[in-house]
Amino acid sequence: MTLDQQTTIPIGMDELVIRTAQMKKDGCRLVQIGCAQVGDDFEINYTFDKDFVLTNLRTTAKQDTVIPSVSGVYWGAFVYENEIHDLFGITVAGINVDFKGVFIRTTVRHPFTVTITKEDTSCQNK
Repeated sequence: MTLDQQTTIPIGMDELVIRTAQMKKDGCRLVQIGCAQVGDDFEINYTFDKDFVLTNLRTTAKQDTVIPSVSGVYWGAFVYENEIHDLFGITVAGINVDFKGVFIRTTVRHPFTVTITKEDTSCQNK
């Protein structure tokens, strides 16, 4: 795949559900929803495919931002949304199947927001 086979479109959180619904209407399939912490913000990418061309809708959120669920548009999105909640601590409102924080069980709450220092060895494998 080359860069010309995918596009990233920055969107506001208020556009997320509407733009996702348009992707479905246009015949796209949801490939993944990925989240990464970038500084103090979280970057969330919604990736869609149509005819082997990827389109990413990218939005950013603060830790305390409530993200609207897209599981009403793409039912299976509940898996990604529960994962984002459990691993990053971001609240997703209106998930069609909400595991309320126990979808992914970890020894550290919201582990992808924790920085481990040399003094803190509680998360290391023994």
